[in-house]
Amino acid sequence: MGHRICRRGLPKKKGGIGTHVTANTRRFFFPNLKYKKVYVPELGEFVKVRATTRALKTINKNGAYKTLLKAGLIRPKNTPSQA
Repeated sequence: MGHRICRRGLPKKKGGIGTHVTANTRRFFFPNLKYKKVYVPELGEFVKVRATTRALKTINKNGAYKTLLKAGLIRPKNTPSQA
């Protein structure tokens, strides 16, 4: 099986599964989700996260607190009010 349809050079995700397809069964593409416990140093605790592997790379690059805060998965840490 190739990566492209012979007739027009379309990607395989466009057609059915297999070659010589009589009944078109659509292919399904699912995200690569993982369950991880991520340590957030600013909070001093672990946070359970269900994220794609791409998101885990982003957490690794930009930092857990900043990324999870932007995604809305954690709340901002409480800072003492200055009066």
